Amino acid sequence: MVEVRRWLAEHHGELVRDTVAMLRIASLQDDPAPGAPFGPNVRAALDLALELSGQRGLRTKDLDGYAGYAEAGEGEPLVLSLGHLDVVPPGNGWTFDPFGAEVRDGWIYARGATDDKGPTMASLYALSALAETCGPLPARVRVVFGCNEESGMQCVKHYVRTEEAPTHGISPDAGWPLAHAEKGIANFVVSFNAPRKGFDLLDIEGGDRPNMVIDRCEAKVRVDRSVRAEVDGNLAKAWDRNVEWEWDGDLLSVVARGKAAHAAHPFAGDSAAVRLFRFLAEVAPESAREEYSKALQTGHLSGVGLGIHGSDEPSGDLTCNLGIVSCDGARVSLWFNVRYPVTWNGEQVRERVLRRIERYGSDWSLDRFDDSPPLYFPLDHPMVAALREVVREELGIEDPPIVMGGGTYARVVPNTVSVGASLPGDGAAHESDERIHTDHLLKLAEVYAHMLLRLATLAGSGA
Repeated sequence: MVEVRRWLAEHHGELVRDTVAMLRIASLQDDPAPGAPFGPNVRAALDLALELSGQRGLRTKDLDGYAGYAEAGEGEPLVLSLGHLDVVPPGNGWTFDPFGAEVRDGWIYARGATDDKGPTMASLYALSALAETCGPLPARVRVVFGCNEESGMQCVKHYVRTEEAPTHGISPDAGWPLAHAEKGIANFVVSFNAPRKGFDLLDIEGGDRPNMVIDRCEAKVRVDRSVRAEVDGNLAKAWDRNVEWEWDGDLLSVVARGKAAHAAHPFAGDSAAVRLFRFLAEVAPESAREEYSKALQTGHLSGVGLGIHGSDEPSGDLTCNLGIVSCDGARVSLWFNVRYPVTWNGEQVRERVLRRIERYGSDWSLDRFDDSPPLYFPLDHPMVAALREVVREELGIEDPPIVMGGGTYARVVPNTVSVGASLPGDGAAHESDERIHTDHLLKLAEVYAHMLLRLATLAGSGA
């Protein structure tokens, strides 16, 4: 590790340069194209990663545009680091250009700085350092570049179908010292008839992805003359200063603003959709209030409005995020992202949702349900123990492994756990002004190099 640290220090400037170049690619998922199943911008990010890897003398492979990897070392055992190059939409509230990768006082500001381009580039340089300084490695070491982590993980599902399983693996996309368990993730859509009764919801739109807290939501409601006076009276008492409204004849337009956050911890954000449904329920005439109140209840962070609230001893409370709201004029669709306890299963969640929406009315339906089961490694697992030791040595962190609400590649790729992706002061994932410090990139590369070397040694010994 002495030689690894020296090499990384000598190449720190190049690590920063290449990370900035990667962050300037707006790698948002788009319509597929030949060789680019997730769109041309994500393809461009993958091309850059493979090009940089080749320049470092690493073996590379393009997996049909779904993912790619860089590899060093020989032998049968295989150790992986899995990162992703796709990002969530920027959202609102940025001080900096989200794809400008501006460096200010040592901080690089950009979408993807910590989730997950910064850690992925640090992993690439970690592998380069090992290849340059360690001689023959006790196992093959591979850095995988995923392209669809934020929108379904089809990239690593393709990887698992076409490549061998690792002996051990890390996914730098979580917290320290590592996540030995990940909650189950259920994504589902509930819909209902657009409310009428003189306070007719014509349109409502908010959110970009189910795994983000909605930071802006807007609606249009046609108000019947017979209830206009009642609605005007309710509007006069409206209290939420984060909600604005205006009349255009009998059309009431409403805009609510909140704060974006990752759906794994929705309590860190402020849902504009919840604000909007609460506002509509408060200003609606008595005859129409119940339907808006039902929609409001579904947005509770505990999932109580969907009948799925609960917890377990290993992982704590279920969390529920209303991530997308839309309306086609006749039906309102609510897209939820739920992180459920590790001792539960997706079918339990689905059955509870069905029982609750039956109570809301016959027009309510569950239109789609996708489940990613929980992940769990015991604390005495050799891989967990080895990684904890590295984190103690590198960062002085004595904390026990965590259970996380976020979903990483570790739940898809066998024999893999997720590890930290940032250091104190770096910006939170999925929030505005996401950032990473240039010195932190170097330290992350050192930590990942140490982890990969330790796991390669473990794998080479047959453990």
